[in-house]
Amino acid sequence: MNATRTLFAAAVGLASLAASAAPAADNYTVDPLHTSVSFKVEHMGISMVHGRFNNVSGKFTIDTDDAANSTFSFTAKVESIDTNQKKRDDHLKSPDFFDAKQFPLITFESKSVKAVDGGVEVTGDLTMHGVTKSIMIPLKGGKTVNFGGRRIGYTADFTVKRADFGVGNPKFGNMLGADVYVSIGMEAVAKK
Repeated sequence: MNATRTLFAAAVGLASLAASAAPAADNYTVDPLHTSVSFKVEHMGISMVHGRFNNVSGKFTIDTDDAANSTFSFTAKVESIDTNQKKRDDHLKSPDFFDAKQFPLITFESKSVKAVDGGVEVTGDLTMHGVTKSIMIPLKGGKTVNFGGRRIGYTADFTVKRADFGVGNPKFGNMLGADVYVSIGMEAVAKK
């Protein structure tokens, strides 16, 4: 009986030790006041048209001991597209481009995270216009500060091909560039 109790106590002790040694991941919620998702695309080969999505949200789980345990999810509402021209914005929301009524959200869900010098490489599924493709987003940063709670920040610049997601009616030919250049600056606040 004593041997059984001793084994049980040892097992409980080892489980407690393992639990306390396990790295604690921190959960964050994107702060929309300090986050921006902007883009630019070539127009008729002579200039760039710039825009942004004004309604974005997301959440992160950050494991500073092992980046592979981190996760990122992000959402932008297509209706919030803003190129500073209402007529153009309405056209971009139409079936000729994003078709906001049928596909109201652009989402990204991470599948793997790899630590690199100066940040992390996040590979995951980008879903836009009803199409899901795997992309890699290079997030730079990851520093934390205390300002209204603990917050973390990242920036990213990457390129998406419109045709991969079926965005843009072929009748427009070469009026718009094939590549869309995306820039993200985001801050997220730790959940209490």
